[in-house]
Amino acid sequence: MIDTAFLITSFVTLFVIIDPIGLTPIFLALTQGSSPRERRSIALRSAVTATFLLALFTLFGEAVLGFAGISMAAFRVAGGVLLFLTALDMLFERRTKRRENQGEEAVEVEDPSVFPISIPLIAGPGSIATVILLAGQKPGFEGFALVMGVVVAVIIVMLAMFLASGFLERLLGKTGINVVTRLLGMLLAALSVQFVLDGLRDFGFAA
Repeated sequence: MIDTAFLITSFVTLFVIIDPIGLTPIFLALTQGSSPRERRSIALRSAVTATFLLALFTLFGEAVLGFAGISMAAFRVAGGVLLFLTALDMLFERRTKRRENQGEEAVEVEDPSVFPISIPLIAGPGSIATVILLAGQKPGFEGFALVMGVVVAVIIVMLAMFLASGFLERLLGKTGINVVTRLLGMLLAALSVQFVLDGLRDFGFAA
């Protein structure tokens, strides 16, 4: 018999941790200037990559990091530093300027699907720790299937919001997007610092 209470609790927990509603405007800012087709491709790649990563950690948990000699604390610090660099790009429009410098050259558009969207925004320390803990509550194949069902459900909701981000872009206009990009850059910078502080706290440093 399916544990409905476990499914509901797990869905709510993972939904709050991944926060598809909060990620949608960030996705929009990171894909600013992309065509609708490129944005769909980025959204799909992000969803598939994040699902694969979360499935990996659901199956093997901290053993994956432990095999490489990486602690969850180190993962948090590294994710925070990398995310801070992305925040700087958003704050100072470096990403937009790079696209403008490319002009009409036949070069590949910068793809944020793996980093920073899949890692660490979707499959970050919080969501990874969550699936590890959830899988620990329901050991075995049944637990894996239940947790992955919840992961897929949350990712589908997130994907739907990403695909609808074009409407938000049309609603805000270019000026609105620029304002939102800078605001979200500040929020991402703060989030990245929090990742680092959490990691340092886990190492035993006061924060």
